Amino acid sequence: MKKSIITMMLALVTMAGLAQTKTATVTGYSPTLKDGTLVLAGIGISGSVVDTVQSGRFAFTLPVEELSSGFLSLVGEGCPNFSFSLMMKPDVTIKLTGTDCIYPLWKVESPIPEQQTLNRVTEHCRDVIKELIQIVENRDRVKLDSISMELTKQQMDILSSLPVDAASLNVLWRISRMLINMKDFPYVEQLKDLEKSFLARAPKGFEAELAEIHTYIYPPQVLQVGDKAVDAELFDMQGNTHHLLEGMTDGRYLLLDLWGIGCGPCRMAEPEMREVYKRMKDKLEIVGINEDKIPSWKNSDFSKRIVWKNWNDGKMGSSISSRYCDEGSVPYYVLISPDKRIVMKKAGYYTGMFLGLADAINGLSIKQDNSANFELSIRKVEANTNGTTVGFRYYSHKEYGFRIVKDSYLEANGKKYKVTAADGITLDENNYTTVKATDSTEYFLSDLSYIDFTLTFEPFENIPETFDFKEGNGVGAFVIRNISLK
Repeated sequence: MKKSIITMMLALVTMAGLAQTKTATVTGYSPTLKDGTLVLAGIGISGSVVDTVQSGRFAFTLPVEELSSGFLSLVGEGCPNFSFSLMMKPDVTIKLTGTDCIYPLWKVESPIPEQQTLNRVTEHCRDVIKELIQIVENRDRVKLDSISMELTKQQMDILSSLPVDAASLNVLWRISRMLINMKDFPYVEQLKDLEKSFLARAPKGFEAELAEIHTYIYPPQVLQVGDKAVDAELFDMQGNTHHLLEGMTDGRYLLLDLWGIGCGPCRMAEPEMREVYKRMKDKLEIVGINEDKIPSWKNSDFSKRIVWKNWNDGKMGSSISSRYCDEGSVPYYVLISPDKRIVMKKAGYYTGMFLGLADAINGLSIKQDNSANFELSIRKVEANTNGTTVGFRYYSHKEYGFRIVKDSYLEANGKKYKVTAADGITLDENNYTTVKATDSTEYFLSDLSYIDFTLTFEPFENIPETFDFKEGNGVGAFVIRNISLK
């Protein structure tokens, strides 16, 4: 009797678990698809290979808990390097059919009303989408910008006649985000009119999406280095509310890390950030601000392993990026001092930058502005009548070479002082870091190293309070400013 009851309970638990797994199904067919063509798909921007084409057909399921925006891409002979959006919903099957390999223009059969909205956008823009695909395939960068803008204009033209739903809002959101990096966007007034129309027609439930779009079209003033930091409300993965600047009363620096799940450099940066966070907990707090939608953020394995504060604003990071970021790319880092002043803003990750940042916070480097490249810092200066000797430390992966050109110089009071000698490196040749920077055996982090070297320059005519180091005048040259001699 006990065995029977236990068996029934286990069966019920199993059935309950299966019932909780909701999926959407996608099938596709085109007689021109080659066998072995890979099918990539996912929800949001995170995806993987989900099937391989056989006899022109493919089929797959994706887990979805609610109406979601997904994507599809085919990788194989004749298929364009392109992806297109699909609206997905639990227990719904979407059927794709075509007579060629240009899958973004295939017929999409779906009972989801929001997919019908996307279909209308595609049909209205069919000719320009086809032209855009050809330009991308031919790698014609001269025409790419103009045809992309033409597609944007056609999408805006059709949006005014579409219902306000998750699909049309997503198209408007993508267009409005273009304003972050495009200061001369040619259709601003039309975009403003569209936003007003959507705001007037939108059903309840889209308030957050509309508020985010508004911040892109009417952005607040972006804070710069030296400005006082402003607060914002965010929440953690358990739904608890937090404030951006909470916990800054204990004299610690605060590093804002704006990141996305599909961002490769964000993932590359995590081991070094984790190492620095372990070393610097008493002097540095890190707040990760995710720019993905809530379900993607909560379900990401990468997100779950973050050891510092892992928060979201529910607005794709717009409440922070609109105030702190000069461009709409991730990763983006902002360093805030204990007196709540912005002391560094930086897009992108460079190996060694966080170890260099830790040196600066720990006072191991002398006062200087090397925020453009923390991986290179000045640790000592000796200036006298015989010359000026400057000691550097450079962090990097041990296999990444770096050069210091023989035309490097110091600049003070409008005069230049040339380099006369180098110790520890060879000028105008590739040099490599040699000393392990961590005890970690973790891949990549175990190869993070540093090198200490000195350069000697012509003596200053008059000893200045501050000076600049310039690694020549070439493109991408290192520059460290306001190096203090006090």
